[in-house]
Amino acid sequence: MFTHVTLGADDVEASRKFYDAALGALGLGPAQGPDPKGRYWWRTERGAFAVGKPIDGAPASCANGGTLGFAAKTAEMVQAFHDAGVAAGGTSIEDPPGERNGPFGKLVLAYLRDPAGNKVCALHRPG
Repeated sequence: MFTHVTLGADDVEASRKFYDAALGALGLGPAQGPDPKGRYWWRTERGAFAVGKPIDGAPASCANGGTLGFAAKTAEMVQAFHDAGVAAGGTSIEDPPGERNGPFGKLVLAYLRDPAGNKVCALHRPG
C-alpha cells in the first residue's frame, strides 16, 4: 500500500542513531545518506523509511494519535527493537513489550517514542 514514509526530526543525527539501532534489531542495515535534502533512508524490497528536517523549514512535530509500525519477523526481534531503541535515545511508552490479544488476534508489540517524539512500534504476528 505504501511506497515510503518520512518523519520529521530537528536533530536528524539523534534520529538516525535511534533508527539505526532499532531497525538494526529488525534486520535492516544502517541508513543510507544523507541525501541532498539531508534525509537518511532505510530501504527494503517493499518500501522505504526516512527521517529528516522538514523541507518547509518549520520545526518538526509528531502526530498526536499517529503511530508508525515496523514489521518484526519474530517476537524476539520486537524485544530487541525496544531494547536497542531505548539504548539509542528512545523512550519506552504504553505497556511493556509483549503479547497482546485483541480484535486482530494475537500480536507481539513494543511501543517507543523516538528522539523527535514520534510514536513507533515493532509488531510481530505469531503464526
